[in-house]
Amino acid sequence: MTQTLIGRVAVVTGASSGIGEATAKQLAAAGAKVAVLARRADRLERLVKEIEQAGGTALALPVDVTDTAAPVAAAAQVATEFGGADLLFNNAGVMLPAPAAELAVQQWQQQIDLNISGLMNAIGAFLPQLIASAAEKGVADLINTSSIAAQNIFPSFAVYSGTKAYVTHLSRTLRAELGAKDVRVSVIEPGIVGTELQEHVTDPGALQWLADAKETITWLHPEDVAQTVGFLAAQPARVNLQQVTIMPTRQAA
Repeated sequence: MTQTLIGRVAVVTGASSGIGEATAKQLAAAGAKVAVLARRADRLERLVKEIEQAGGTALALPVDVTDTAAPVAAAAQVATEFGGADLLFNNAGVMLPAPAAELAVQQWQQQIDLNISGLMNAIGAFLPQLIASAAEKGVADLINTSSIAAQNIFPSFAVYSGTKAYVTHLSRTLRAELGAKDVRVSVIEPGIVGTELQEHVTDPGALQWLADAKETITWLHPEDVAQTVGFLAAQPARVNLQQVTIMPTRQAA
């Protein structure tokens, strides 16, 4: 792989599996130093070993992004170890579909806490570093993971879709605010990707929908999204792809 990100310092949330794990490996292989954040310390340590064995540099930071103080502490460590981040990939999230009439309030709150509040906690912790890095290097990247659910209608996914619509619109608005500071903001809206996200689903209707989809659609791999993140970050400083939708070829909506 061409090392297009030498000199960059990346932070990846939700890095213990799926898209986050694949993206950490992708960015490290492209030459970036990578700080990996997630709750599962054992998986982070294993990921760091894999990256180091492949010749990369990584730092494991066990963090629950829903804890406001935790990302702030992680940002301080990144500044100490790597000199500050110039790329933040927000990928921590959860999908818990259920019909609204079931009043699954705890699941609603869990999705809001992680998909919205956790996202904002990470942005708040690392944004000063992104702005400072952009002033020094001429570019920094804030890349957020949304979903096609932000745009499309999926029964029983109302709360999840609402959180992802927040991510998409927030990203567009932040881009208008941060572009003048040379911080690029991009949002990625994946279709169905084969990750642990589906393993958290308990709603029978959603489980059947996913099972049917697996029979008729070849799902994306986490590496497909990871390569997209790497592509965004490797663009010339003058280029900002605001929004990227990436879907399985056979997925209609």
